Amino acid sequence: MTRRPVGLNAEDMRGRFRRIGTETGARGAVRARSRKRGGEVNGAWVPLCQAKAEFFRMLGHPVRIRVLELLQSGPMPVRGLLSAIEVEPSALSQQLAVLRRAGIVTATRSGSTVVYELAGGDVAELLRAARRVLAEVLAGQHALLAELRQAEAGAVPAADGVGAVT
Repeated sequence: MTRRPVGLNAEDMRGRFRRIGTETGARGAVRARSRKRGGEVNGAWVPLCQAKAEFFRMLGHPVRIRVLELLQSGPMPVRGLLSAIEVEPSALSQQLAVLRRAGIVTATRSGSTVVYELAGGDVAELLRAARRVLAEVLAGQHALLAELRQAEAGAVPAADGVGAVT
């Protein structure tokens, strides 16, 4: 059984954006002129963005992320992944199947042992970039939290209890 993505497909999205471009008024006229010059204003980016969204959605599960992080250090057998992640075997199998179908990991069988590895180095680089971005975001939140705590510590209640004196 093949699973179909839920929601609109790329063709549906292109149709919706083309309809938006046929509106009347100043914006519609500008879009129409742009299309006449040969440039497609609406819809050209939709298939690519949809594919990217599906890719990131595929990465959007904690077990999948953990599997990819573990595989950065090299190929691992399923039993090694199971002991490192500590999830039910059926849950791990399901997540590995998603990664395998997406072409992110490959599996090789040697007897009764199945070994997984990253399909390419770009996935490892993507995970490193994600860690850098997340570290920056969390550092910014930490700095904001520290500033808030400092402001709270520096605020002294006014004698009349109405406001605060800093």
